[in-house]
Amino acid sequence: MKIVIINGTNHKGSTEHIARITAEKIGGEISEFFLPKDFGEFCTGCTNCFKKAEYKCPHYEKLNPLTNALDEADVIILASPVYVYHVSGAMKAFLDHYGYRWIVHRPNERMFKKQAVCISTAAGAGMKSSIKDMSDSLFYWGVSTPYKIGLAVSATAWDQISSKKKNIIEKKTSYIAKKIQRKNGKVKTGIKTKAFFYLMRTLQKNGWNEADVKYWNEKGWLQKARPWK
Repeated sequence: MKIVIINGTNHKGSTEHIARITAEKIGGEISEFFLPKDFGEFCTGCTNCFKKAEYKCPHYEKLNPLTNALDEADVIILASPVYVYHVSGAMKAFLDHYGYRWIVHRPNERMFKKQAVCISTAAGAGMKSSIKDMSDSLFYWGVSTPYKIGLAVSATAWDQISSKKKNIIEKKTSYIAKKIQRKNGKVKTGIKTKAFFYLMRTLQKNGWNEADVKYWNEKGWLQKARPWK
């Protein structure tokens, strides 16, 4: 398996450690990126990706290595510590650049066959909303059921975490890794994802965005083809 980890901070703290542990337990070829070191641009709101093409984005070349890694991976791990009850600004800026890939626009069919994990930690709270920031994008890319690891570690560094908390991490990561291994090559698109796809298909038939309609036609999705087949 190919696994890509996108870390929402350059800091190798609790969240990054858990992401790495999860990836190593799954097993396979691991690629890891750190934001904003590997990509730190903010979306300018030019709408070129929506109206024209993704390569018209002013940050396309910088983002492309991460995009290729996402496309080639069997498993995507998005990991961000909690920043004021949400993901880091770097993770948010990264995800903002893929609005054009949401099902409502031009999703990549490979996403419908991938597995994913969202990971977030905090000394106290905010993991639920931070994980939602990441899982929302995964769902709207076409990844049906991302796994989630949200932990209050009661610490600000990995070596400060108690042995009790690390035992919980060990169990959670092992459980998810085994599930991912069992489902490798057998991923099925969920009912909710399919329902949303068909809703967006109706919108595309009405031709509200020329670039999107052309894409859907080329993929055959306005006819009988489907991205999960």
